[in-house]
Amino acid sequence: MGVAEVIAGRTRDLGGFSVRRVLPAPAAQMVGPFIFFDHLGPVALPAGAGLDVRPHPHIALATVTYLFAGSIVHRDSLGSVQTINPGDVNWMTAGSGIVHSERSPEAARRRGVHVHGIQSWVALPDAHEEDKADFQHHPCASLPCASRTGVELRVIAGEAFGRRSPVRVLWPTLYVDMLVAAGASLEIGADYTDQACYVAEGEIEVAGTRGAEGELLVLESGAAVTLSARRSTRVILLGGERFVTPRFIWWNFVSSSRERIDSAKRQWAEGGFASVPGESEFIPLPPD
Repeated sequence: MGVAEVIAGRTRDLGGFSVRRVLPAPAAQMVGPFIFFDHLGPVALPAGAGLDVRPHPHIALATVTYLFAGSIVHRDSLGSVQTINPGDVNWMTAGSGIVHSERSPEAARRRGVHVHGIQSWVALPDAHEEDKADFQHHPCASLPCASRTGVELRVIAGEAFGRRSPVRVLWPTLYVDMLVAAGASLEIGADYTDQACYVAEGEIEVAGTRGAEGELLVLESGAAVTLSARRSTRVILLGGERFVTPRFIWWNFVSSSRERIDSAKRQWAEGGFASVPGESEFIPLPPD
């Protein structure tokens, strides 16, 4: 037992910058609650330019932003304004509906933007899909860390390696940032139904399967494995318990119901979502 799938990130242009999109994929729509996983950057933009993701809506999911480098300013329709710095966790629960924007800070624009990190979505459990929207931010210093020989760990969300993140989650979740020195190894227990290793930088080997930068190694359910770094490596360990009810995904909407997604599409097209204070731009509904 070991690795069930190796999924290569696919390049997606988001208008001035590109990402490696790993989930959803034909081989695996979800890993635990994770239904969307983008590796952002590294992005380098000249002075005067910046990231400008205009206001857009979400339902029935939580967006999770975690940066390795650089900064992004988050604004949402709850009135939240938060600068995200490396190692912080931005966890925005959309529930019945929320709108947000993501932009580079003005100071970063003046000197030239450099940003690198992971943006992911976790689907909300059936009983919480229509929860009231919520926003939580946890600075890097508040997240629990652990050390193993040649390995430094930070638990972004959920529980792992005897540590629990302060981030409130609604489903058993595994999300860990791991820096693994060249030649070091780490035992990964079979603690959750779904587990996967994403190689953000470097190269790994898991149960005889190599993983290159930009690849997601989905582990077989119930498999305890050894991860080894072939060189200095950054790995994101993600997963959790498997969802029983299937999820549908269309644009920025996730739901257990196609009809709920259709209603969200109409709501956005008709201007029915709350707006982000101070913002007048928005991303139009794409064609079907």
